Amino acid sequence: MNELSERFEIEPPQKPTGEKLRCDACPVMCYIAEGRTGACDRYGNFGGKITRCDPVTILEHAEEGGREVVPFGDEEPWGGELVNTKRRFVSAIGAGTTYPDYKPAPFIVSQEVEGIDLVTVVTEGIFSYCGVKVKIDTDRHLGPETATVRAEGEPVGHVTTAEYGSQVLSLGGVKHLTGGSKAEGRVTCNTLMDLCNKKPVELAIDGGATVVVQAGAAPVIDGRREERMRVGCGSATIGMFATQWRGLVDEVVVVDDHITGVVSEHQAGKVIGWEDTGIKIIGRRSTPGRYFKVSEPGLGWGGTTISDPLEILGDFNAKKGARPGLSLLMVSTTGEQFAYYELDDDLKPVQKQFPERLRKSVELIEENCEPALCTVLFMGGAGGSLRAGVTENPVNLTRSVQGLQTYVTCGGAPVYVWPGGGITLMVDVSRMPDNAFGYVPTPALVAPIEFTLRRDDYIRLGGYADEIRPIEDVLEKGGEYFNSREGKPAPAGNPWPPLQQLRREPKG
Repeated sequence: MNELSERFEIEPPQKPTGEKLRCDACPVMCYIAEGRTGACDRYGNFGGKITRCDPVTILEHAEEGGREVVPFGDEEPWGGELVNTKRRFVSAIGAGTTYPDYKPAPFIVSQEVEGIDLVTVVTEGIFSYCGVKVKIDTDRHLGPETATVRAEGEPVGHVTTAEYGSQVLSLGGVKHLTGGSKAEGRVTCNTLMDLCNKKPVELAIDGGATVVVQAGAAPVIDGRREERMRVGCGSATIGMFATQWRGLVDEVVVVDDHITGVVSEHQAGKVIGWEDTGIKIIGRRSTPGRYFKVSEPGLGWGGTTISDPLEILGDFNAKKGARPGLSLLMVSTTGEQFAYYELDDDLKPVQKQFPERLRKSVELIEENCEPALCTVLFMGGAGGSLRAGVTENPVNLTRSVQGLQTYVTCGGAPVYVWPGGGITLMVDVSRMPDNAFGYVPTPALVAPIEFTLRRDDYIRLGGYADEIRPIEDVLEKGGEYFNSREGKPAPAGNPWPPLQQLRREPKG
């Protein structure tokens, strides 16, 4: 059992002895002795005060061509003076939470940017209703759709739909976090936090593969590191490269679990005058040159189970163009597997040494394949505690977000907010600062979230006007659980904020 697992195995809070303080940052309500931290390892008793252990992260958005960090560290005393004029963003990382629900967010920060008076409400949200969507770039079969995904033997999610060149896993959610056994909830929370913090996690899929997933890294499937995602399905590959093969080979088959392509039958071949070859594919013919179900899904050629591509060929037909010496290239959708054959006198394909004239076309397939990566999207619903920390009438915040008056970020990274009710968001964890996520042993994930809007809009939706503080005051004095501050350059490509959206004239 690792350290995080041990921290989930907590006893109900005991009555205080000595100088222990009770932390109210989450429902566990730990009693913490001086110099120690609570069960989450995020809050501690230091100097007779409950303190957030990690520093508040200040993101600096450098001007074009610059990536200088604002020196807000604690190596030397700092009197609060402005050290430069670049745009700074108080993120929710290290800020503390709005729990219990009745209190305002830890930081409600005002600053003027390009003549717009903005307010950013900053909090670390406790998400019981959350999960991750993991996109795994691979041509290989990971497991049947809806199959259970396990971590440390516990169910943490399932396989969902396959997308173009990728497989998607849906992990977490409230039913795994709180609806299963204690071990299931603990492992699910651990898995989600590690994935969101860009750490590698090993997952086992029922009836399928074992895969090591890490945001921004290549997947490792059954011990094999993926190098590239496919250029397209077999049919698309034919369409892209038919002209590259014209005049160099008599027939090309691109082997693919989804759609296997045959150039002589495909429309891309027909329009450039490709001659018939009498080839027969064992599979379900769709449209000319496109075949489904040539094999079961697997880890072989083109995501099939086959290791010998001749398994998908039937007898060649001399009446339809087959002849001795006819040349045949068979290749996978990633270009990783390829072989060259010629028909003998009995019209049987015989493997030959791969000719140099075709090597460039295979390399072109490989060149057009993008690197295989794992993408981790955190998905959560911003509920009552979060919204009550922004406004006394929480539905106003929901309407403001849906009406694009309020811009939502997670650790400074832009999010996608789903249409419909509530504030359900998704964010690419690769765009967030490292170690942005934490946990509480209830169990639930802790994620940073910020709401930025015009000051007049904030007042209008019933915000905590008396809690608004200039950014200079926040940097100098901190907040209720303030420990220290840390300056970091904002990850490249993250806007702060979309001023065009917020520059509109206020309503009313």
